[in-house]
Amino acid sequence: MSSSPVIDAHHHVWTADYPWLASKPELEPIRRDYGVADLRANLKAAGVDRTVLVEADWGHPSETIEFLHLAGAVDEIAGVVGFIDLLDPRLPSTLARYANHPRARYLVGLRDQVQGRPDPDFLARPEVITALKTIAGTVPTFDLIVRVDQLPAAAKAAAAVPELGFVLDHLGKPQVREGDAGLKAWREAVAPLAKQPNVTAKLSGLVTEADWRHWTPADLRPFAQTALELFGPDRLMFGSDWPVCELAATYTRVKDALTEVLGRIDPDVFGGTAARTYQLGEQ
Repeated sequence: MSSSPVIDAHHHVWTADYPWLASKPELEPIRRDYGVADLRANLKAAGVDRTVLVEADWGHPSETIEFLHLAGAVDEIAGVVGFIDLLDPRLPSTLARYANHPRARYLVGLRDQVQGRPDPDFLARPEVITALKTIAGTVPTFDLIVRVDQLPAAAKAAAAVPELGFVLDHLGKPQVREGDAGLKAWREAVAPLAKQPNVTAKLSGLVTEADWRHWTPADLRPFAQTALELFGPDRLMFGSDWPVCELAATYTRVKDALTEVLGRIDPDVFGGTAARTYQLGEQ
């Protein structure tokens, strides 16, 4: 490993039987098993050293337990962002189950599939704030997988729980395919969140918010540059969102496009920020 490893802060593995893969016909190209061998081939091709494995919407703690076992067996996986249901009354027992796992040191964050909840103000609910405060005692971060209309509530949550780090996945899913209109709506919504010092963001998932067949790095540039302006490189990190990205691009093309947009392999964006935010040690 190099002295400055390149870190992919957001990828998945899954099996073809994940229910959401069958929910839409357009997801058929990625409805197959993606495992460690596939991951390693892509990491080698793209020049990536370490990764953060993120829950893939199985919707049960068993997936997180499996991923913790995997992290302990696969050198490239430096950390796991596991699943949590913020409204589950069994949340404390789930956290205890995670904390007592023999490889709990790999659990660097948690996330709820908030993007699937219809309420735009979900993250600002009092019971959700209470759950986030409970989570803060177990893991260093909570990943925000949210829609643009949920970003204002995310800012309220980050302000209400300053002891917890928040990580904005996929920049909050801006509508890249809408061009200037998508940029304007997203910038207005994400700016208050970016002002919270306990929030970092991932340059991930942009190619699947663009035109899958015809996107170019120029389409991504205004969003990536705005994120760089609002968060700075020390609060911004690269994520491939593989295998989801394969709907629009290969793993290597995603990394190359972001490198082109940023003008270089920034040591913070491509490694340092992820290492700090997720507290990735040499497990």
